[in-house]
Amino acid sequence: MTDKRLWEPAPAEIAASHLDRFRQSVQERHHVPVADSVALQKWSAQHPSEFWEMVWDTTLIEPRGSGPSFVPGPSMRDSKFFPAATANYARNLLNGQTRGNHSDASVAVEFVREDDVRRSLTWKELHEQAAAFASFLRSCGVGPGDRVAAWLPNTPEVLTAMLATSMLGAVFTSTSPDFGVAGVLDRFGQVEPTVLIGTDGYVYAGKPQPRLARLGEVARKLQSVQAVVVVEELATDPDITDIPKAISWRAALAAHAGAPLDFVESAFDDPGFILYSSGTTGVPKCIVHRGAGLLLKHSVEHRLHCDVRPDDVVFYFTTCGWMMWNWLMSALATGAALVLYDGSPFHPTPSRLWDLVDEFGITLFGTSAKYLDASRKMDLQPAKTHTLRSLRTITSTGSPLVPEGFEYVYRDIKADVHLASISGGTDICGCFVAGDPTQPVYAGEIQTPGFGMAVDVYDDKGRSLRLSPDTRGELVCTMPFPSMPVSFWNDPEDAKYESAYFARFPGVWAQGDFASWTDHGGIVIHGRSDATLNAGGVRIGTAEIYRQVENLPQIVEALAIGQQWDDDTRIVLFVRLSADCDLDDELIGTIRRVLRENCSPRHVPAKVIAVTDLPRTRSNKLAELAVADVVHGREVRNVEALANPESLNLFREIPELAT
Repeated sequence: MTDKRLWEPAPAEIAASHLDRFRQSVQERHHVPVADSVALQKWSAQHPSEFWEMVWDTTLIEPRGSGPSFVPGPSMRDSKFFPAATANYARNLLNGQTRGNHSDASVAVEFVREDDVRRSLTWKELHEQAAAFASFLRSCGVGPGDRVAAWLPNTPEVLTAMLATSMLGAVFTSTSPDFGVAGVLDRFGQVEPTVLIGTDGYVYAGKPQPRLARLGEVARKLQSVQAVVVVEELATDPDITDIPKAISWRAALAAHAGAPLDFVESAFDDPGFILYSSGTTGVPKCIVHRGAGLLLKHSVEHRLHCDVRPDDVVFYFTTCGWMMWNWLMSALATGAALVLYDGSPFHPTPSRLWDLVDEFGITLFGTSAKYLDASRKMDLQPAKTHTLRSLRTITSTGSPLVPEGFEYVYRDIKADVHLASISGGTDICGCFVAGDPTQPVYAGEIQTPGFGMAVDVYDDKGRSLRLSPDTRGELVCTMPFPSMPVSFWNDPEDAKYESAYFARFPGVWAQGDFASWTDHGGIVIHGRSDATLNAGGVRIGTAEIYRQVENLPQIVEALAIGQQWDDDTRIVLFVRLSADCDLDDELIGTIRRVLRENCSPRHVPAKVIAVTDLPRTRSNKLAELAVADVVHGREVRNVEALANPESLNLFREIPELAT
């Protein structure tokens, strides 16, 4: 399937891209032959100092000083980027206005809620509100290194709060309001924020979800908090008297209106953000990121991999509890405007998100593979119902996009679009493998390793599989890159950090993804390696099973685990069925036959069991490990990481698993 070419850019499109202009600049500046993007990727991974120096010079507004760009260390962790440089994340985003030659009155951010509540911010308003909120934070004692935590929907207010935090050299952290109290405390309780920003509620699937009572409970349990700011989302003037140290968002801005833009200079390694692991294997890890590191990494991904231009309009369907929220915010630095959406992607109509493309002229539409798959199964055909004239790029991440998903995009959404399947993680707040607007798109295949990323696939003995296409192994990175985490919070000896990424192959970053090279030099992601099945000693990626099974019209989605049985492991497949469909012997036989014929006999499950729901994380990833824990009678150590924890009860004491 990966030999099926679905799209190829025209020569004029290649010549007009950021990527090709950057390639030519490399040739001219370093006097090296770089014939195309494939050669550029190889050069960038082998010459990190020169590559990241050029990225800084062409994308960041701060001078980088006279110091070295890259200082190799005895390990990836000990290497340094730009040790003598300073930068401010917020200044680069707010400077995006000048890149696009936008006026003060140009719109920087459009916000749409599912019930059609709307707000927008011009560049001038964004500058003014960020400055005012930074002044408020300063009045609360927030300074460099202090934490500001936001428990908010995906609105302009959370962007403003992040910019204000960054202006002060403080550390921003966020999660979405659908988290319960315990989940919020598991995260924010570890990092001890000085200021907490919450909301009176949000709207999802046509229903308001009040949050004031929960916000008060969280505020009372976070002893470090000096002020609680309440964003008015459901009511104009919510009653916040029961929330300790509370002030409304509007009051906080009004009290500091007219404050000047004032930026604190931060060293390259200074923390700027804290993100959280999904936590399905324990209490969430607090991953500390450099603001400057994210600037550089996101700049490469926006400009080179996605060809985002100063007058573009960028959209990603995300919450502010997923790393793609950070990725979306950084697009302001390119000069592009943002479209923020909060609510169900299928409410009030299944075409809700595609309506936004036509209304706002969105040029980059970002979403998850699950959204595209759900749209395919609903037989949505935006190509027939929308113009999508502005749309140049669709990005997909969160889980592997199967070949049928690629074909759906080109058949039913838009034939002349660059579909960039991308894969990375919260761990690096960016991508290991991504799109290339100057190369063909093949079904099921991610086009290229990231520029500046020494990506490879290793076998169990740590040997490269680059010359063995289609052979599955571990996705690794063998050289440092700027968005490696600074540290984990409360991990003074870096024991958790080392264990998370470097225990598998000492000195080499192992991402925990099961992957393979292709004949085209691209990558296929087969699923998480820590959820990899090992039946009869053969390693099987769960995504391989899902691709086949979910193509059956009777199957909405599936989840596979390895169950310990008779001193071995057997595959158990749980399926969620379409309406009015039963899991009878005929359907079970069909599932097994499809897997045997299209994969291998090793992929055939020993048990197929119907369930009404499947657990998933709040970033919409199937929680395979949580199901395996329940089936084996182990404690699920962080149920709060799940969007639907009640679904775990469906997997307890299933009679079929005892035979």
